[in-house]
Amino acid sequence: MTDLDTLSVNTIRGLCMDAVEKAQSGHPGTPMGIAPVAYTLWQRFLRYDPQNPIWPNRDRFVLSEGHASALLWSLLHLSGVRAVDPDYEVLGRPAVTLDDLKSFRQLDSRCPGHPEYRWTSGVETTTGPLGQGVATSVGMAIAGRWLAARYNRDEFPLFDFDVYALAGDGCMMEGISSEAASLAGHLRLSSLCWIYDSNRVTIEGHTDIAFTEDVAARFLAYGWNVTTVADANDLDAVERAFHTFRAESERPTLILVHSHIGYGSPVEDSPKAHGSPLGAEGVRAAKRFLGLPEDEQFWVPDSVRERFDEGIGARGGDLNTAWVKRFEAYRATWPDLADELERMQRREVPDGWDGALPDFPADPKGLATRDSSGQVLNALAQSIPWLLGGSADLAPSTKTRLTFPGAGDFEPDDPSGRNLHLGVREHTSAAIANGMALTKLRPYWSGFLIFSDYAKAAIRLSALMEIPVLHIFTHDSIGVGEDGPTHQPVEQLAGLRAMPGLLVFRPCDAGEVVETWRLVAALRHEPAALVLSRQALPTLDRSRLASASGVARGAYVLADAPSGEPQVILLATGSEVSLALSARDELAAEGIGARVVSMPCWELFDRQPREYRDEVLPPWVTARVGIEQASTFGWDRYVGDGGALIGMHTYGASAPLKHLLTKFGFTPQRVAQVARELLAARQEART
Repeated sequence: MTDLDTLSVNTIRGLCMDAVEKAQSGHPGTPMGIAPVAYTLWQRFLRYDPQNPIWPNRDRFVLSEGHASALLWSLLHLSGVRAVDPDYEVLGRPAVTLDDLKSFRQLDSRCPGHPEYRWTSGVETTTGPLGQGVATSVGMAIAGRWLAARYNRDEFPLFDFDVYALAGDGCMMEGISSEAASLAGHLRLSSLCWIYDSNRVTIEGHTDIAFTEDVAARFLAYGWNVTTVADANDLDAVERAFHTFRAESERPTLILVHSHIGYGSPVEDSPKAHGSPLGAEGVRAAKRFLGLPEDEQFWVPDSVRERFDEGIGARGGDLNTAWVKRFEAYRATWPDLADELERMQRREVPDGWDGALPDFPADPKGLATRDSSGQVLNALAQSIPWLLGGSADLAPSTKTRLTFPGAGDFEPDDPSGRNLHLGVREHTSAAIANGMALTKLRPYWSGFLIFSDYAKAAIRLSALMEIPVLHIFTHDSIGVGEDGPTHQPVEQLAGLRAMPGLLVFRPCDAGEVVETWRLVAALRHEPAALVLSRQALPTLDRSRLASASGVARGAYVLADAPSGEPQVILLATGSEVSLALSARDELAAEGIGARVVSMPCWELFDRQPREYRDEVLPPWVTARVGIEQASTFGWDRYVGDGGALIGMHTYGASAPLKHLLTKFGFTPQRVAQVARELLAARQEART
């Protein structure tokens, strides 16, 4: 390690200390302890162009221990990474200025407390809870292998990027990292490198109080290549470890680095070193120990900036320039494939992508929405080559397997397939889909709705990052029947709808399924959850009912009262819509005019102009009945104080579906009776 290397590492440490101290908030110890490793990676290995941080073949760096964000902000600043706007245009200004660092963790700063994708350029993913970053990195590595298999040609190696993730003890404790590491080892993702910052300290104290396993042995059992660095400050040993990773062609690599909270200074054992600022005197003492000007804040010598320019800046710029030249030649030889790649990078769909969507004729017997969804998915995937995904071991049940010729399976020895086998790993399945979307593929994953609970953290991050992941859930209600309360989702719909930015669709028939897919396949900055039935639902006769294109507005009048002036409104989603139609017919026979409103996507309906919402739900019609085989939480804003709700207030029961429907009131007779009671109560109030 040269004197300039030492100065560069200590400059990073100084910036981290100053940022945390000025904010009086944050974690200085971890970024200071692991700074030599991060510096070595960025300065000597990372293939990344700071002038074009969205270069498709860049190496990815994921800070899974996101509480150490001051480290990432310092690296982005010293590397001179440029900002990128929401339209993916590289701007002239830096992603992180020195003023941004000075406003670490403050309102509107580009240096928030944890890495936030789409907020600060150079952040590859919002890592959120510990373990999410490493799991998401597996999706990035899967995407890289698939991109290489589809688009590389002998004379045009477009994709060969590596994925690095910096993880801590907390990441290794979280179950999602075990799920992800297991799958990565099975798939032999040799482009994946996790750097385990083993500083043996968590919030409650030394890790020995709760975590004493042999992590290296665990990863060897997963099929990983494992190498150890005894001292994070030994840059030569760190460099050898990265060379070991680069030489590995059959396995993912874990670099286990032993570091110290702080940096090996006299104050490293301070309880402040991990979870809070060091204090003014502690910072001065640390700077004295490191040979930095102790009374200067946010000090960056010109020689350090030049060092980064000559290292990652020059290397990344040359690699990017060569790649752009190679891609132009590729475009001349393979124009169709080049067009796919350009559309993918802009999150666009091919011309005529929805031309082959199936049409489902009216059928009183119908089919399950999971079945119609599977047919639509297969049609779309043939038009959108980068639409791919898998299931948490449930593809035969969720109907998400791509079955057309050439679809194939993504396997260790053949990564060109578009069907992923993710195993019984819901949480990591969702995180992997996030990583694939961040690499600009259009991923989906699937499972039973009840198991969305296992994946909520990763689903939430897809919404937080505004990436178009498709979360497909089947077995959407007590229609699961004999499997009983443990498998009958009740509160899951309310939980998904509570997430800002997530579109939740529960279509009522095959026609609504088609229109749902027409919407979600073209999304660019929003994830969607498709909630589908196991049991068959009638395919509605749209010649006498409203068009399913009403899905685009979230809710629509499916069938109105004969006079057009309803006395009561029946609102429903999914399988309960056909139930509402039957109740409408029963009420009509008694001279009661009922309107049926299908509400497949609350979020889209809430975005509509007030005029449209009042047209669908006239304020003066206060007799309203909401019907859904789920928790009634949230329905009150549609039915109002004077409305009624037919929903679930328990966890269901184990029995055949027809018995469950009767027990819990999901029958036309019960719906009609509730409507009558509402109208009678209003009549009594008027008299």
